[in-house]
Amino acid sequence: MLIENEFTVGMPPDETWAYLLDVERIAPCMPGAEITDHVDDRTWKGKVNIKFGPVAMVFSGQVVVQERDDEARRVKLVAKGTEQKGKGAANATVTSWLDAAPAGGTHVKMQADITLTGSVAQLSRGLLPEVSKKLTGQFADCLEATMGAASSEAPSKPVGGIGLGLAAIWSLVVGFFRRLFGGGKQG
Repeated sequence: MLIENEFTVGMPPDETWAYLLDVERIAPCMPGAEITDHVDDRTWKGKVNIKFGPVAMVFSGQVVVQERDDEARRVKLVAKGTEQKGKGAANATVTSWLDAAPAGGTHVKMQADITLTGSVAQLSRGLLPEVSKKLTGQFADCLEATMGAASSEAPSKPVGGIGLGLAAIWSLVVGFFRRLFGGGKQG
């Protein structure tokens, strides 16, 4: 499944680029993510906690910087993880690039090619785009807050993912009823 998202932060592109490349600093802004080991300059091991309603899952895996172009401010990450109880797997290739925003900030674009197998694929079917939008919004808010913190020592507060499944379901339900009761095209 291909998912595209974008957001803008109020920091200049060079500062945003340097900040985004510091995986250990931005990990707390990724909902449910935790870095457990820094293998080398291009590889990290970690865990991601995901909750769909009453079902909680923990994925363990690694993230590798596959490509990095500092001049174009473009990076490609490959993440692979397996559910700790052995019921599923998630693989993602995430490409991000930065452009100067008209108002002086930075426009961040992300494209993720995600493959889910096992129980997580069944649970997330149809919800992944909505969950992704919500996660991206939370990531952008957290990123801007931590980048703007007065001190680089200020800890990032992890973003909770408890209600994401319900929020995504609600968004789909609202969209369905809007289309049903006049939001769609009429012939």
